[in-house]
Amino acid sequence: MNFLKAEWRKLAIINYEVDPEILIKYLPKGTELDFYNDTCYASLVGFMFLNTKLLGVSVPFHKNFEEVNLRFYVKKKENNGWKRGVVFIKEIVPKSALSFVANTFYRENYLTMPMKNEIHEKDNELKVKYSWKDKSWHSIEITAENKALPMLPDSEFEFITEHYFGFTKIGNKTSEYEVCHPEWEQYPIKKYTLEIDFKSIYGNDFEFLTAQHPISVMLAEGSSIEVRTKKSLMIK
Repeated sequence: MNFLKAEWRKLAIINYEVDPEILIKYLPKGTELDFYNDTCYASLVGFMFLNTKLLGVSVPFHKNFEEVNLRFYVKKKENNGWKRGVVFIKEIVPKSALSFVANTFYRENYLTMPMKNEIHEKDNELKVKYSWKDKSWHSIEITAENKALPMLPDSEFEFITEHYFGFTKIGNKTSEYEVCHPEWEQYPIKKYTLEIDFKSIYGNDFEFLTAQHPISVMLAEGSSIEVRTKKSLMIK
């Protein structure tokens, strides 16, 4: 059953190399860290949620909004294959009702903050900026070429965007949901600017990211998506 339908568009993805030991305590039971070329990644992702419907119904004033999340990458063995997914450290949205639904029904760590976005195309350039505020404003700003390119097999971009499951640690239990979408295209990056105090938003474990240079920066076009109803997993 599809819990949510929407579009995820203009995904600004800031990727960092992290020490796996930092993430161990956040791992849901039954999952393990997923690596790309022996590198452990965490990503800060800002994007637009558009045309959002919960259980097929549009909620007034909650169709279009920004989200920024910090996540890392995991996999779970099932039968003879792997389910590749993400674990969210924190997800920021601009309306309290969104946080209430996500925290109540999906047990995710959503937080409500003032947010804004700027998306402009001019002179063959695409500019995307996402901002959010606690005591001060934080922001991700990317300038890219405005012609999107297809995904390359076995690329870093494929690794980052082709994790189709979400896993949540709920005490000693794990829950799982699937996100369905086609392959995404990406825009070639020209420059970027980050204004983020990771400690104030994400705590002491991620304070080091404030001074650390990203391993890569990406801008994905995105697509329509469907989120299937979450299920609890019985893991011994």
